[in-house]
Amino acid sequence: MSAIAGIWTRHPSPLLNQHLDTMMQVLSHFPADDAGIWSSPVVALGCHTRWITPESILECLPYHHPTFRNSITADAILDNREELFSLLHIDYFKRRHMTDSELILRAYAKWGINCPRYLLGDFSFVIWDEYNKRLFGARDLLGNRTLYFEHHCDQFAFCTTMSPLLAISDQKPSINESWLAEFLAIPVILDTIDVKSTVYQGIHQLPPAHFFTVEDGRLKIDQYDGLKEPAEKLRLRSNGEYEEAFRDVFQTAVASKLRTFRQVGVKLSGGLDSGSIAAFASKFLHQEGKRLHTFSYIPPSDFADWTNRYMVADETPYIQSIARHAGNTRNHFLRFPERNSITVVDELLDSIEAPYKFLENSFWLTGIAEQAQMESIGVMLTGGRGNYTVSWGPACDYYAQLMRKVQWIKLYREMKQYSRIEGISRFKLFPFVGSHAFPLAARWMNKSREKDSMRPMLIHPEFAKRTEVMEKLQPYYGHVDMNGMQTDDFSERRFQFEHLATSNHYGTSTTKLSLRYGIADRDPTNDPRVIRFCLSLPYDQFVQHGRDRSIIRRAVSGLLPDDVRMNQRVRGVQGADWLYRLRSSWDTLTDELHHMCLDPVASAYLHINQVKQSLNVVGASPKSELAFDPHARLLMQSLIVYRFLKRTHSLERR
Repeated sequence: MSAIAGIWTRHPSPLLNQHLDTMMQVLSHFPADDAGIWSSPVVALGCHTRWITPESILECLPYHHPTFRNSITADAILDNREELFSLLHIDYFKRRHMTDSELILRAYAKWGINCPRYLLGDFSFVIWDEYNKRLFGARDLLGNRTLYFEHHCDQFAFCTTMSPLLAISDQKPSINESWLAEFLAIPVILDTIDVKSTVYQGIHQLPPAHFFTVEDGRLKIDQYDGLKEPAEKLRLRSNGEYEEAFRDVFQTAVASKLRTFRQVGVKLSGGLDSGSIAAFASKFLHQEGKRLHTFSYIPPSDFADWTNRYMVADETPYIQSIARHAGNTRNHFLRFPERNSITVVDELLDSIEAPYKFLENSFWLTGIAEQAQMESIGVMLTGGRGNYTVSWGPACDYYAQLMRKVQWIKLYREMKQYSRIEGISRFKLFPFVGSHAFPLAARWMNKSREKDSMRPMLIHPEFAKRTEVMEKLQPYYGHVDMNGMQTDDFSERRFQFEHLATSNHYGTSTTKLSLRYGIADRDPTNDPRVIRFCLSLPYDQFVQHGRDRSIIRRAVSGLLPDDVRMNQRVRGVQGADWLYRLRSSWDTLTDELHHMCLDPVASAYLHINQVKQSLNVVGASPKSELAFDPHARLLMQSLIVYRFLKRTHSLERR
């Protein structure tokens, strides 16, 4: 994907083009097919362009439309081109070669600042409206592409990444303590709740589903759309009609993500989400004369799977079954024997431009991207949001809902079938469902156990108190697993899409990694059409006859092999080997952490006493079984944050 940059100034300035040149130079290390600049006396736009779609070949960005008197720089792949062609009355002979950026300009000419509501896809773009003297920009509904900015009354600068903005700033880089406090306090993978701030003071982020305007120096930011579960659910006549509707929406989403003149890949696990995507994609690509490249991470050959009988760390048998059934694939099984969570820290800090939390998956995510780059992959399909869309279906929370509504007959029938499929006694299942149905009572009965299971906190207590971060996060405790509080999956799914934090988190890492490797990550399970359809379905389409994830299991009958489609007892678990991989690097990690404990750069923010305690808990030779222990995660997380703090501190001292 592309990286965009630009500057607006109130008055003509000789520094305008000089600053944009500096920004473009910072972006120059990313893979690109072209780089261009357009400027006027008060506006300069730049684009470091990566051609992905057939229409983008030889596209020159920024693009100035002389008739509309508008100029655009865009990082965009649109998924509803045919719909836009119709709405905009584009002549048929022009459609085949029209670029997405020109389509966006035409949409702006017709609908003005409301145009993002009509666009589907992954995008961030900025338009200079010469006639209205307006700078206008937008970020897509799910935030799959980033857009950062710095603003004061006489200047507005924007970019896909933060480093170019820091390069032209008059101020030295400094930590945004409010952002860092949220990052350290939230124990789950989510970075922050605040979707407008960044790790750097003075650098802001346009949230997903938002647009901005700058007119006469005044910045205005508004949300143009959102995702919400409808009060009235979709009512069809039969299961068959629901399944047909599901297939139609999902395969349309998959097909729209395949638009590239390069090769197409998929991150393939042994599960329903990526397996279904691979099944649809391989069929569509066969019609184009292409093969689907599958990329699967598997543990080292000498790794002993320590997970319980309901989990599996090596999903190779399921992956092979999917690939054989789908056909038309070229499969890559990757072990990455030389990689671990420490070897990729500095590389990822360069890319993400901030601390990160996906430490268990970091080494294989970057490894797959490097391998895909060598295979000339232009689009990499993923199923990252599938757990809350196509393969959502929390059986126990659904049964808890039936219990609260006193629907005993339906509950009895469902639990009987579920216990048979899962191989679990109903006598064990009933109290578990009851604890989900009445969580407050369950929490009261297990207070002492809950206190013992509290997660260790990485944030320094005084830093937390000074920033009042716990008070800020209090409304979200259940969603970010604070103090042992968790919400049910119904509430969690609403939070996933109604609040922008999760989308912002996914979009940030996706954008940064796609820029580094020149590959567009595209997720059909995160397509607004798929999300809206799934949110509209009655709950009993997701849990039915003892089957969780029922709708996708039924809808892909024949597309996925039954050993994958109907597998409800065993779940793949990725990253179970991350601690095992560190066995040769553990002394390096602990030495660095001991040094960190003496460094005031770290002690101002990190809970050093907790780090020392966690070092004692994990020990000098950690067992593989501690991979998901919160103390082990805290140690690796503290190393990542510490290295980032040292980088920023050195910049502040220059």
